[in-house]
Amino acid sequence: MVRNGDQKKVPLKRDFRPPITVLQELKRAARPNGKVLAIAWERENGYVARYDLPLPPRSEDSPEVLLLAERIVKFLLWGAGGWRLMLSGPRKLCQTIRQQYTRTGARAFDVKFMEGVYGRPLEVELRPLSEMPQGYERALLMDIRPNGYRLGFDLGASDFKISAVKRGKVVFSEEFPWDPRNQADPEYHYSKLNEGLKKAAKCLPRVDAIGGSTAGVVVDNRIQVASLFRAVSPERYADAQNMFLRLKKEWNVPVEVANDGDVTALAGLMSLGKKGILGVAMGSSEAAGFIDRRGCLTGRLSELAFAPVDLHPAAPADEWSGDIGVGAMYFSQQAVNHLAMKKGMRFPAKMPLPERLKKVQERMLDGDVTALNIFQKIGLYLGYTVPWYREFYGFDSMMILGRVTSGPGGVMILETARLILADQFPEMAEQVDVFMPDEKARRVGQSVAAASLPLI
Repeated sequence: MVRNGDQKKVPLKRDFRPPITVLQELKRAARPNGKVLAIAWERENGYVARYDLPLPPRSEDSPEVLLLAERIVKFLLWGAGGWRLMLSGPRKLCQTIRQQYTRTGARAFDVKFMEGVYGRPLEVELRPLSEMPQGYERALLMDIRPNGYRLGFDLGASDFKISAVKRGKVVFSEEFPWDPRNQADPEYHYSKLNEGLKKAAKCLPRVDAIGGSTAGVVVDNRIQVASLFRAVSPERYADAQNMFLRLKKEWNVPVEVANDGDVTALAGLMSLGKKGILGVAMGSSEAAGFIDRRGCLTGRLSELAFAPVDLHPAAPADEWSGDIGVGAMYFSQQAVNHLAMKKGMRFPAKMPLPERLKKVQERMLDGDVTALNIFQKIGLYLGYTVPWYREFYGFDSMMILGRVTSGPGGVMILETARLILADQFPEMAEQVDVFMPDEKARRVGQSVAAASLPLI
């Protein structure tokens, strides 16, 4: 890790206001055992994410406190998920947040999205502190010992990969092309995946378990929201959602499916032995996954593309949600494009974001100062976001990966983030390892890691 004095300081730009600095100021101003705003989101099966925000005296009417409080409410929602928000604290503050989280409030997008995920209206309750629930997380224990005969799959937009694993050894691994986003019949998705699984199963004497990785929001082995099913009508969507439950019934073995972010973190655990790890993939958007310090998956949504990382009033807006200062605009191809355009780079109007990223990376290879500044800026964002993420995730390691981190641009992101940590958060720099996966970690593919999800 970079230590103080190893490199020059990277100044904090005036167009970026990291919430961790505001939170630290608030904590310093608060009195021990003083007032708090208690925030709790309940999701499926009674799981609860809770955070207590300390409040300085007479801060209920502070616009800054309201802004930070609402951003924490939103972070917890997209970090963990939820259909019921519970608040305890100054009534005016709680009432204002409650109004924001309605179908006509400022967070209407978030409300409607989560209602789609959980299939029920989003509720907001004001409670006495004594009636607030404690945090309660799912703990899906990973057994990464080389046991049993397993199948693993990783569903992508243009192909899916299937691996057969015999007592820890990969004996089959193949990619299968498909076109899920343009198929209206969910039978297509099921039959294509099942066909690949049957081919892989021929390499095993039997199948003890099936594990899967997929993009989208997964709750209790059901895909609640996913671009893979964008052509499926609402009338047929339940058939698509339940395809993994159908697999379990047909194969009569344990089946466990997680989002691709969690499986990325699981690959880090398997290859590097690191528990307490947050994986952040910077690709077309920002994807994330988390393995806790016990080595368990928690079932959190970890949709950090929508989680706030910047309080600046002129922060860039995400096109889908319309909200400003959220992760997708700081840690993805969208972020590279936004910064490139802001710094005067121009691209053909129809050039897609992956091609624009390649152009910036090519200029980085040529030693272009503008390209260097773009990746340095993303590294600055990351350095201030690591402690912010750690406020809500108990991790000891952060693994960054994805197309944005390829080549010397990724090295610049990593070095700058470590520099910020060492300079601004020296204690945390000693405790947290921010790294990119090496070749050893890359060898554990998503489908192979996914095969380890079910307990036999």
